[in-house]
Amino acid sequence: MTENALTIRGLNKVYKNKVVALDNIDLNVGMGDFFALLGPNGAGKSTLIGILTSLINKSAGKVQIMGFDIDTHFSCAKSQIGLVPQEFNFNSFEPLIEIIKSQAGYYGLDRKSATDAAEDCLHKLDLWDKRKHTPRELSGGMKRRLMIARALVHDPKLLILDEPTAGVDIEVRRSMWELLSKINGEGKTIILTTHYLEEAENLCKSIAIIDHGKVIIDTSMGNLLEKLNEESFILYLQYPLKGTPILKDFQFKLINKKTIEVTLTNQKSLFDLFSLLNDQDITVLSIRNKSNRLEEMFIKLTSNKSN
Repeated sequence: MTENALTIRGLNKVYKNKVVALDNIDLNVGMGDFFALLGPNGAGKSTLIGILTSLINKSAGKVQIMGFDIDTHFSCAKSQIGLVPQEFNFNSFEPLIEIIKSQAGYYGLDRKSATDAAEDCLHKLDLWDKRKHTPRELSGGMKRRLMIARALVHDPKLLILDEPTAGVDIEVRRSMWELLSKINGEGKTIILTTHYLEEAENLCKSIAIIDHGKVIIDTSMGNLLEKLNEESFILYLQYPLKGTPILKDFQFKLINKKTIEVTLTNQKSLFDLFSLLNDQDITVLSIRNKSNRLEEMFIKLTSNKSN
């Protein structure tokens, strides 16, 4: 069996107006990986997904999905993919169970198998009690889960999610993170596109960043985050400061008498910082990152490129 869920070599897409959407892309997505595909608007992410899902024809290059070449084994390759698009695209007046059964039928499941698979997916996505409801009766979070259930009904090996938490509140987003982590833990390979970079950092093991149709980063999430030279934290103190603390070799500023912003470089750790504060009888009540680390890296990588 192939070691990669997705293998891309020399992939190009040039539209009729001469716009180069993808420029000689090479990518590997390992079996069982949770893979972040990031990039600014217009970078080529949607074109790449369109090619993988047969909605867009490539100009050149090779694509294999679970070892099946999309040119020579199109049907087999396509059956390995479950796609969760950003926009809701189901019939809002059709019961959930029928939506899922119909999707199963598109992939050749007979009526009984389609019914069994639909019931299984609705149970897994905690939608069984809503099976006779229509999507217009669902909350936004339930609609997102319905999209995932529909994508999973034919048991694909590769799940592609395009902005799955766009427009949902924080509570729903966190529950979606738990759900996607569980699906990945059960063996599904997941490719995620998102503009919530905190989402990618929390969920994904690997990451590729595309800009202007080119892959500018392709590595593990850990390796990417290790390249950050500094990280900023907000410290909330138990008691007001009596004066300016002495924090040698640390960049810091006082937000107020009970709040300090501190920037750590790779040469210094939180342990070093807390040791200095402790020596001055300054007690830290809580701490948070000032901003997402991946977001900082993303901005640095793409800030010098025009859109």
